[in-house]
Amino acid sequence: MSAVITGIGVVSPFGIGAGRFRESLRSGRSGTRTITLFDPEDLPCRVAAEVPGFDPADHLDPEDLPRVGRIVPMALAAAREALADAGIDPDALAPDERRDIGVLVGTGAGAIDFAERQYEAYYRQGIRRVNPFAISSSVVGMVSSELSIRFGFNGPSHVFSNGCTSSTDAIGYALSAIQRGEHAILLTGGAEACITRGMMEGFCRMRAAAVGWNDRPEKASRPFSRDRSGFVLGEGAFLMVLEEAGHARRRGAGIYAEVAGYGATCDAHHRVHMSHDGVESTRAMDLALRAAGASSGEVDYINLHGTSTYQNDRVETQAVKALLGPRAGSVPASSTKSMIGHPQGACGAAGVAATAFALRDGFLPPTINYDAPDPECDLDYVPNAARTAAPRLALCNCIGFGSKNSALVLRVVAP
Repeated sequence: MSAVITGIGVVSPFGIGAGRFRESLRSGRSGTRTITLFDPEDLPCRVAAEVPGFDPADHLDPEDLPRVGRIVPMALAAAREALADAGIDPDALAPDERRDIGVLVGTGAGAIDFAERQYEAYYRQGIRRVNPFAISSSVVGMVSSELSIRFGFNGPSHVFSNGCTSSTDAIGYALSAIQRGEHAILLTGGAEACITRGMMEGFCRMRAAAVGWNDRPEKASRPFSRDRSGFVLGEGAFLMVLEEAGHARRRGAGIYAEVAGYGATCDAHHRVHMSHDGVESTRAMDLALRAAGASSGEVDYINLHGTSTYQNDRVETQAVKALLGPRAGSVPASSTKSMIGHPQGACGAAGVAATAFALRDGFLPPTINYDAPDPECDLDYVPNAARTAAPRLALCNCIGFGSKNSALVLRVVAP
């Protein structure tokens, strides 16, 4: 059995809607701005890729607003769009249909903003000021539960929290479930709302966040450029309907692309740093290709992890070279993070959404801010402007804290 994407919903630094996301990628826009969610004035990095003007009240009932974190209304907005795009009305489903639909999503931090507020209330004002939902709403596992509850989906409701590879892994496991015949439809992808004071202080302390660009936020995320100085923290929700191909065709659903293969490995190296040789990242991509019944010679495009950190960009370049061999310099590969920042556990799903649009619409998203080539990063990164192309098979690569590596293969589906 094969699995195809039949619906996409996006909340991104370009606003609400998959259409805005797609067109912003094509135009090479930057979604990085000065932080507004808190006062960042005393931090070395004061920029992030926030979702502009996002109002949770537009997506939640009033009584729920104080009970959940920012991630929930973001995920709900993206899920509603993805389901509508796929032609699925949850209210019109029969009970048996509801039982067959599950939710498998990835997030790194979950409702960390909600948790930080509860800790602050406790230490400043005491236990009586802590929200009764402090525990249930803060754990990452509640993200899928909120979606399942609101749409009435009785299938499995799972959250994958593996750092930056979270949503890639969620999509990979959804793919496996559909291939095994366990489900015909799964809502999958990732969501993250981690632009908080605590997170920013932590990443600044790690020296992972971009510095030196506070006066030019739109230039801060610059993967593979020699003058890169760290990643730009991002947020958003990138959800999709993954469906068994035969089921999708029988109901006349539109198809973006096939998700054809998934591979995952671990460097088993370090809590934060990836191994310098990139061997396990290469192997994850190779495993995904093998699972798809494809070879490296068929790869037309790679959506890179491309964080804009010195080590990641250099080692990922090395891993791609090992995978593609002599073809490496001629296969276009770009970083969506140059435009949307790094939405942590949702970044893999963001890359999958970008790649699905690229395969369907015939273009390659650019790596913007590529101004100073790095001799150690010498692939075709689709620099600064989108490119018209007709890719048939693409890799989406993901690398995370804890030495994790994950990759997905997307393929064009013949009419």
